Amino acid sequence: MVTGAASGIGRALAGRLIEEGVAVLGADVEAAALADAAAEVPGLRTTVVDVSDDAAVERLADEAFATLGGVDILCNNAGVFAGGLMWERPASDFAWTLGVNLWGILHAVRAFVPRMIEAGTPGHIVNTVSMAGLCANAFSGPYTVSKFAALAATECLAHDLAAIGAPIGVSAVVPGAVRTNIGASGRNRPPALAAERSDDAAFVEQALGDLTWGYGSPPEEVATLVVDAIRTGRFLVPTRPSYAEQLRDRYDALVDTRLPGMPTFD
Repeated sequence: MVTGAASGIGRALAGRLIEEGVAVLGADVEAAALADAAAEVPGLRTTVVDVSDDAAVERLADEAFATLGGVDILCNNAGVFAGGLMWERPASDFAWTLGVNLWGILHAVRAFVPRMIEAGTPGHIVNTVSMAGLCANAFSGPYTVSKFAALAATECLAHDLAAIGAPIGVSAVVPGAVRTNIGASGRNRPPALAAERSDDAAFVEQALGDLTWGYGSPPEEVATLVVDAIRTGRFLVPTRPSYAEQLRDRYDALVDTRLPGMPTFD
């Protein structure tokens, strides 16, 4: 089961899992892009779902277990971006990013994990977080808050499953820059959580687009790393060589009670 499967990492991950012989159901809120993915990825089954909707994710679990006969790999990949200066951002920015990036994971955990445990077979859960879930940046408060929470949820889930002896591994993908349309997430923003476009938000969205498409890794490379993490049981899945050094710098700063520097995402 892969959410956010219409584009970017989710689409690449669905395709790679199918190449590995896995039956995949891909979900996304963007119906047209999901249809394109289904046409271009042979064997991909699809369904339109808003992961921020608890009842919709419960129905998704029903469909996944009925369609696939069981779910051994759950990839919570759906994600959106909203940024700008913290004091300028409306509450709807936080409601939207937390709804998808955090609650999308929590809804899936509640809907899928009990059934996976009951099956008693080995499994794996992959949550797409971000380097923004490890290191904070300017102009990205709504997104970064949601991703720090997503990492905490992923770590707690891993400990809970280990505590009961469940044969289910957990991985947190922490990508740097990847060639995706995350900077244009507003295309899928629900009208109820709409916000006026401001200069600070426009600035960071443009910068993010320049970064991801100018310097980002291909999503297919991330998919390869994820498949390897599933095989080896690795928890954190970084996508850039600078990951270790940046994380050491951050925690050295925290130990020294200094404000950590911002990540470079390179």
